Amino acid sequence: MSDIQVWTLVFVVITFGIYIYIAYASRVSTTSGFYVAGGGIPAPANGAAIAADWMSAASFISMAGIIAFAGNGYAGSVYLMGWTGGYVLLALLLAPYLRKFGKYTIPDFVGDRYSETARLVAVVAAVVVSFVYVAGQMAGVGLVFQRFLGVGTTAGVIIGMVIVFFYAVLGGMKGITWTQVAQYSVLIVAYLIPVVAISVQITGIPVPQIAFGEILGELNGLQEDLGFAAYTEAFTQTTMLNMVLITAALMFGTAGLPHVIVRFYTAKSVRAARFSALWALFFIALLYTSAPAVGAFSKLNFIDQIAGTGVDETPGWFNTWADVGLITVDDVNSNGVIDYGPATGELVINNDIIVLATPEIAGLPAPVVGLVAAGALAAALSTASGLLLVISSSVANDVYYKRINPAATEARQLLVGRIAMGAAIVVAGYLGINPPGFVAQVVALAFGLACASFFPILVLGIFWKKTTAMGATAGLAAGLGTTIAYMLWTIDIYGNSEGLWGIPETGFGTIGMIINFVVTIIVSQFTPKPSPVMQELVEEIRYPGKSRLVAAHAEGHLEDVPEDEWLGEPPHEPRSR
Repeated sequence: MSDIQVWTLVFVVITFGIYIYIAYASRVSTTSGFYVAGGGIPAPANGAAIAADWMSAASFISMAGIIAFAGNGYAGSVYLMGWTGGYVLLALLLAPYLRKFGKYTIPDFVGDRYSETARLVAVVAAVVVSFVYVAGQMAGVGLVFQRFLGVGTTAGVIIGMVIVFFYAVLGGMKGITWTQVAQYSVLIVAYLIPVVAISVQITGIPVPQIAFGEILGELNGLQEDLGFAAYTEAFTQTTMLNMVLITAALMFGTAGLPHVIVRFYTAKSVRAARFSALWALFFIALLYTSAPAVGAFSKLNFIDQIAGTGVDETPGWFNTWADVGLITVDDVNSNGVIDYGPATGELVINNDIIVLATPEIAGLPAPVVGLVAAGALAAALSTASGLLLVISSSVANDVYYKRINPAATEARQLLVGRIAMGAAIVVAGYLGINPPGFVAQVVALAFGLACASFFPILVLGIFWKKTTAMGATAGLAAGLGTTIAYMLWTIDIYGNSEGLWGIPETGFGTIGMIINFVVTIIVSQFTPKPSPVMQELVEEIRYPGKSRLVAAHAEGHLEDVPEDEWLGEPPHEPRSR
């Protein structure tokens, strides 16, 4: 084994051991502990868990590569703007109110707010979104094992499946939460150490968020010399319309992600949910403000070391990635030199390798390379476990308990939840071995689906009390169905179509969201309105304090509250009725 493989194995064994120990120490025996960790997670820990849950393999492994290589700098900024902006929307617009509503899952909210039919449609949407998203995570796990431990992608994914199965099935949300706190610690240290070291190496400035601006002029010149557009030039690879559509799909999709929203149910109170969001924004910013620097530094070093280099004179790190098929060279003009540029077609780079290869490209020592590999695994597994819990809770709570066997004991519900989790892990493993694209592309599809399905009915369910069950069901089905159909029509491995007006599959979620809003609002005008007590509850959850209705809803007997008890209760300033 090489030094890099040894250090990778050391860090992987240590971190996996920590995750398993935490899961064992956090094992649960109640449905509340399994689904929402008993609602007792402190805000800083919940913030770290939210950040780990949200910063997936796409954020850690793929985003910097998209910014620097696939997106050529400016175009890749859609991921930064969409994912960070979306979190602000989620934290301010939805999370506190959903926490106050007090249910386990998004389908649970939809079922209570609208109807049982809407709940089932929401279950389908949650499962589809989660499976598409988890495919990217398991693909990232396979990529790391393939490169750094010399095992095949299939074997790497299976190893990841076994680890996730152990701590997710044993500990449920409680085990996943505390494991994610540890995983965030690993991934952020693994991300920041190399980027700070490279920043000092190239610019002498130890703050990469500032330092990378020093090299952008040089990088623009190098790219133009090779035939690329300038690194910071706008709209060279996509139109302004598509930039807006993709950014919006990622933004509103973030605010509708079921595995992130459920995190706010683990907070102790509505106030704790708000502070959890504040902590999460801080933890997320540490990585997201560093990603553009990683991309720029990597692109500069890559051009410097590879462009114009003899085919037989490439550095060791380049050959290692080429050996596993993630870099390919074709000396088209047979001049013995790598002519790197958009017109030559001599060099193809997998976007997912950039962050993983960055320490090697910069010549950093083997322990740093091994730490980055462990960080990538932490990012992928933390998100995968949260997604799998969404699938498990949707099946066990929203289908089995709410629809099939309402008399099921807690032990039976936990058993069904764990069986559903195990089955979901198997399906996730298959999707990880056969992903429909590179990691961030697959994840972007999941955000588009969340944007088109959940965001409209959550916003309307909170802020428009007259949204009806039939309206929400029709809107959810129309938005999700249209977006899935478009993605299957346009994604490369299925349809390879140019689509409508050149809109990519990653941006169509915005169109699906608009369809969802329009259908929901129109159908709600002509269908039976929610009960008066539900309309009043929707009003109450937006105001501070815990009213009689909110308390009754949390206890499960909202409709039993006599009208004269809540009609005259003013939890806020009187308003016209």
